[in-house]
This record gives sequence, C-alpha cells and structure tokens, in this order.
Amino acid sequence: MTLCLPVIVGPTASGKTQLGVQLAHHIGAEIISADSRQVYIGLDIGTGKDLHEYTAVDPTVRHHLIDVVEPHEVYSLFDYQQSCFALIRKKACAQSDLDGQIPFVLVGGSGLYVEAVVRDYRIADVPANPVLRELLSREPHEALVDWLRTESPHLVDSTDLSSTKRVIRALEIAAAERDGPVTYSEPLGLNVVFRVFGVRIDRGDLAARIEERLASRMADGLVEEVSGLIESGVDPDRLEMLGMEYRQVAAHLLGDKSYEQMLADLCADIRHLAKRQETYFRGMEKRGTPIEWIGPGDLESLLNALGRA
Repeated sequence: MTLCLPVIVGPTASGKTQLGVQLAHHIGAEIISADSRQVYIGLDIGTGKDLHEYTAVDPTVRHHLIDVVEPHEVYSLFDYQQSCFALIRKKACAQSDLDGQIPFVLVGGSGLYVEAVVRDYRIADVPANPVLRELLSREPHEALVDWLRTESPHLVDSTDLSSTKRVIRALEIAAAERDGPVTYSEPLGLNVVFRVFGVRIDRGDLAARIEERLASRMADGLVEEVSGLIESGVDPDRLEMLGMEYRQVAAHLLGDKSYEQMLADLCADIRHLAKRQETYFRGMEKRGTPIEWIGPGDLESLLNALGRA
C-alpha cells in the first residue's frame, strides 16, 4: 500500500492554512499542522491558528496536532514527529483501501518539523540543555566539529557538519548518552510518498501581508491573549521561549517597551522570520527534498499536480 501525502510549506502570512484547507476540502482529506507553536493550548492569535478557516467550508475540515499541550509543557521535535507518524499509522490500520489515496495534507511553516517527517529523521529524545548550548555557542565552529569527531564519531554521519546549530545539538545528545541510554524515534514504517509544495510570494506583497495580518491580530486581541496567559500563571520567561509575539507583547505588558516600540519590533521580527523560513526551505531542496513551487492561493496547480482537478 502506498499513501500520498501532500505537504504545503511557505513563509508566514503566505496563506498556507487557507490553501491547505481548500485542498483538503476538495479531496476529502484532513489537515496535520506542522507548526511548532500551534501545539500549545491558548496560543491562538499569536501563532495564527486561524481555526475559522477549518470551519469556513462545508463539511468542515478536521485538523490534528493543534492544541495538544499546555503552554508550560515542552513539546519537542521528537514528540511532534512521533505524534504525526502515529496519526498516519492509525489511518493506515483503520482503512485497508488507502492505496493511492490522500488521507492527510501536512501544512505548516516550521521547516524542521516538516523535514523530520518527510525525511523520517532518527531523532533522539533528549531535551534541550540551555547551559551546555550557551557554553558551546562560544566556541569556534571548527572546534565544535573536531570535538564531535573525537568524542562521538558515531554521530558524525547523521549530523550536518556545516551547521553550527546542528553540531551543538549532536554534542548535546552526546552529553546525554554519557549519562545513560538515549531513546530514539521509531521510523514511520509505511510506504508514503510526500510531495512538498512551496508557496512562493513576492517579497513586497509578503511584507504588506505581514503588516496587515499583524494589525488584524492586534485588533483581535493579541495583547489581551498574552495578558491572560501571564495571569493564568505562565511565566514571562516561558513566554520568551514561545515566540516573538509573546516575547514582544510580554515586554510591553511588563513595562519594558512602549506599545509603539513593541509593534515596530514585532513587525521587524516577523519579517525576519519569513526570511529565515524561505532560507530553510531552500536548504531543504539542497538536502534532497524536492519542492514544487506555486503561487499564493493556487489551488488549481495543486489539484493538477496531484491529478485531482
């Protein structure tokens, strides 16, 4: 049995969610979110869950891996990948006639989450070690690579040695292994063809969309959302780790920034995020994941490519 799973990626504000919902609705599929922050309950406006998109069609489109854990909990890449694989396996076991069918559409802008699923990464269940990361970040890249080759040569082949961030992560895993056995992720174990479609949008148009969407989110109550999280007991230090929207608005609420400065800084942060996302997707292509590029909202091209027009 072979499953086909389309994947829709793109920078923030490119319209991925709406396009994914339109595709899922047209072909009778469900959505699996690939967003590292939409898993958190209560982080609705800042993460752009856009839950109304799923109910704007009839019948509504079912979604998964949104509102999975509380904000104070840590939901790792390991957790995400294994949860995603479990959904796919469950669907395959429940229906024996899925050959060539499209049960899910994977949609999101968290490139690493997408890549971990599409390339079936073997991931260590090792939590982040902020102290170790801080220490290692002070060292030259070449020294980190040499250290990894010497201390844990078995991790070298599975690590992108050109990325300082990934070398540090490998050294983090190596440190955990010295303290005891480390659990690694289970492979998907199914024959799945992932077809990745990327939304490509003009830089100027994207900047305008980012400004428009930020204004809309502020009007929808982003400040009130962050205030409510603080009042519910979410530590401001935790908000710092939950993304730019929560970091910047918390700084304003705690008196560290004026509203105007917060808004300007947040808009700049979102633009930088979009650039990083685009860079990551280009890196995915270089690492061997083909991406079929389409324009914003181009449902017709998606359907034609999938033979569902």
